[in-house]
Amino acid sequence: MIASLGPTFLRPRFLVADVVRALTLVSLVVAVIGWGGTSFAVMSLCLLGVVVPRMLGLRPAFDVLVCVLVLVSGWSSVLEWYTTVFLWDKVVHVLLTGVLAAVAYVIGSDVGAVSTVERARQPIAVVLATIAGFGIGAVWEVGEWAGHTYVDSAVAVGYVDTIGDLAADGLGGLLAGFALPWLAARREVVRPGGR
Repeated sequence: MIASLGPTFLRPRFLVADVVRALTLVSLVVAVIGWGGTSFAVMSLCLLGVVVPRMLGLRPAFDVLVCVLVLVSGWSSVLEWYTTVFLWDKVVHVLLTGVLAAVAYVIGSDVGAVSTVERARQPIAVVLATIAGFGIGAVWEVGEWAGHTYVDSAVAVGYVDTIGDLAADGLGGLLAGFALPWLAARREVVRPGGR
């Protein structure tokens, strides 16, 4: 898997998601200039989030979906939509964590930690994707807490918010688990040496 990441990322095929990747890079600069240093951390994570799908050779529609949701989530943080738009936080938790759980499953199958989607039983894939959703959500919530505690007290945290977010993360992982057979299909992975 590791040996195929670079060649897959550099494959000459242009993807619609590459436009979103370019917008994410531009967004990093714009957010830092317009909204300051905290935005740098958020948009840097977004940049990582839009690069990984191309490295994995995900199907084009899944690649675009991940990139758009990552970019929207980043700008939602910068523009404070999570605290100003009713239920926006929960919607993003369901959608973004769901696609990230699917990406995590793809990575897990590439490294042999879980069966490929084609070989896995659907209920097992759904349970594993749900667990991945909760795991991603836990890391997200720790990040919010750290941001609130050490960077900017304006980052919203609280017991009710955290539990609601984790429930949304689990739901996102569950839904992604059912969609895995479609999401993980038709990958374009470039093997070094043509193997």
